[in-house]
Amino acid sequence: MSTASVPLAQSINATLAELLDEDPALLLLGEDIGRLGGVFRVTRGLRERFGADRVRDSLLAESTIVGQAVGLAMSGLVPVCEIQFDGFTYPAVNQLVTQAARIGERWNGRISPSLVVRIPSGGGVRGVEHHSESNEALFARVPGLSVACPSTGEDADQILRYAVRLGSPVVVYEPIRLYWRRSTPVRDARPAKSPTAARVVRRGADLTIATFGAVTHEVLQAAHALAPTVDVEVVDLRWVAPLDTDTLMESVAGTGRLLIVHEGSKDVGIGAEIAAYVAEHGFGFLRAPVRRLAPARRAYPPADFEQDYLIGVQQITDEVLVMTK
Repeated sequence: MSTASVPLAQSINATLAELLDEDPALLLLGEDIGRLGGVFRVTRGLRERFGADRVRDSLLAESTIVGQAVGLAMSGLVPVCEIQFDGFTYPAVNQLVTQAARIGERWNGRISPSLVVRIPSGGGVRGVEHHSESNEALFARVPGLSVACPSTGEDADQILRYAVRLGSPVVVYEPIRLYWRRSTPVRDARPAKSPTAARVVRRGADLTIATFGAVTHEVLQAAHALAPTVDVEVVDLRWVAPLDTDTLMESVAGTGRLLIVHEGSKDVGIGAEIAAYVAEHGFGFLRAPVRRLAPARRAYPPADFEQDYLIGVQQITDEVLVMTK
């Protein structure tokens, strides 16, 4: 069960163009985003339309990209940065954690800098070392940072429009393998309750799967394949900081079972936080133990072995059957 959709990259490009057009204070900053249009061509054509001052090619140094963005945001501009791959984010951790995340409190609320960092993320594209990681949990635990993980162009559009006006830093993880994908599993058409809310993308009665990012597509494929044997409800979290625990708990209260699926490594990941929250606040709803499905704690493998690392449709299907037998 699939449907045609606007590719993620195309949607982000259109949204950035509209935001640049609407707000003269907004600008883009990143490696090769201007002349080249970004390594994945997400910003293609924007430099020609808005000029080199507003679509800026940076040095090949992530620390300077975010460092400049912090200064620009403090001066009243709205920088939207691009890091080429999530594995390249580590040199900018200091700027994100000790600077961007703390500016508001450091200045006693006198400034509210809007700053967005876009990060192509995840595997499935045969990337080499540092090109296929999923490090969203690293920033999700940092006070002062919000972290979003859209799985569709529609959600990316809503998230970006919200992020540039939030008045605090937002990190947006964009699944690389979804950038130019035109066919996606069928989803429930009902929108999320708010820009930061999770979205129930499939209604079901037997088990809840909480997920986010690219693997949402595999989860939906598995859920459709399991019907009508098992009626799976799928919650696309969309944001991992803050987590929409209300939507999640409402789903778990209806199904009594929870499986959490994500692409980042299992240990100390987003799934662990969700499992702990549900155990603390929703134990009475549960008819079975909460389970997590995610890669083991190890470095992302070479391209020829990445399918042994990533979570696939069959693994999700098998896990659901074990939980509902």
